[in-house]
Amino acid sequence: MFDNYQFTVTERFIQYVQIDTQSDPHSSTHPTTEKQKKLSALLTTELLNLGLADAYTDEFGYVYATLAPTTEKNVPTICFCSHIDTAPDCSGYHVKPIRHKNYSGDELFLPDDPTQTISTKKFPYLKEHIGNDIITASGLTLLGADDKAGVAIIMDMVQYLLLHPEIKHGAIKILFTPDEEVGQGTDKLDLQKLHAQYGYTLDGGEAGTLEDETFSADGVQIIIDGVIAHPGQAKNKMVNALKIAADIIALLPSELSPEKTEKREGFIHPIHINGIAEKVEIQFIIRDFITANLAKHEALLKSITEKVMLNYPQATYQFLIKEQYRNMKEVLDKYPQVVQFATEAYRRTGLTVLKEPIRGGTDGSRLSFMGLPCANLFTGMQAIHSKKEWIGVKDMEQAVKMLVNLVQVWEEKS
Repeated sequence: MFDNYQFTVTERFIQYVQIDTQSDPHSSTHPTTEKQKKLSALLTTELLNLGLADAYTDEFGYVYATLAPTTEKNVPTICFCSHIDTAPDCSGYHVKPIRHKNYSGDELFLPDDPTQTISTKKFPYLKEHIGNDIITASGLTLLGADDKAGVAIIMDMVQYLLLHPEIKHGAIKILFTPDEEVGQGTDKLDLQKLHAQYGYTLDGGEAGTLEDETFSADGVQIIIDGVIAHPGQAKNKMVNALKIAADIIALLPSELSPEKTEKREGFIHPIHINGIAEKVEIQFIIRDFITANLAKHEALLKSITEKVMLNYPQATYQFLIKEQYRNMKEVLDKYPQVVQFATEAYRRTGLTVLKEPIRGGTDGSRLSFMGLPCANLFTGMQAIHSKKEWIGVKDMEQAVKMLVNLVQVWEEKS
């Protein structure tokens, strides 16, 4: 079916990653960075040029488009979604993608910082790409495969289906979101505009991975009000909020940290401290695959805080909890066809399904609870959010094939 097709996913990907779209967790705007709209505008133009006449970007940077059905059957409308922003964890400015052709298996030294190396010893999955092309950044930035690989895969799927109208499929909705990396990817999404029944995010890793389970997640904010005084006259007067914060963090159990947990184990993770001796704010993320365990972790954190505060009776604190997202498996178990049909599409593409939980969240987590059940599909991205990020061209092309198979499965089963 793809014998004579010239994939465009790699060229698209290389173009997209050179556009700086990092989101900002400290911004109160939507999107959190205006520069994300540059990629939104480009994608909208490309979709219009491909023939998707309703493609548009809204004021918040979301891209919506519809690929018309080619069947007369009543097929559920499926959405494919990827996010356009890249993580704030590592610089995304002036990304210089490098395509390493016919990868030999030797250690790669990234040219702009030779101390940044990529090898099969550090990344065993590289062995699967010996003899094929891989793409890295130059050593100074992340690559942006998370999630511009997903964007490029969806765009190439659209082109392939338009060139092959004989392939039967239902209506397909295309959605590109901003701000996923800072937990705001669905904040301004209009589900009425999207008008889909089921969905898939393209935001996974190794080829064959199929994810229907994520953390459930809360955020906790502890605000500590100390007592300020001139340090030269502070005896028996000053209560230093910075020291209170340090005491709280020092008492966190190491076995409940990201550094010590894996698989389905949850954690309590301090991510940001801001303040002065008078007042300090500590931000935490709380994660667990069992939603009920979030309350247990939060109770533990609060008990630690209360224990510390007993040593500082003149200080006060606030303990604030905010729901972030929930384990999408709670929704997907009610709609087993979403995963079943994806599993069949993987099989038709020649892939072995690797079911595993996501130790993080995707737009699909929140979309599922908003009424659009979503599983997460692979893109091939590896070592994400780092200067050693890489992706295999073979994986991206396999993902395009898998999506084409997936829309056909939905049509056949309807």
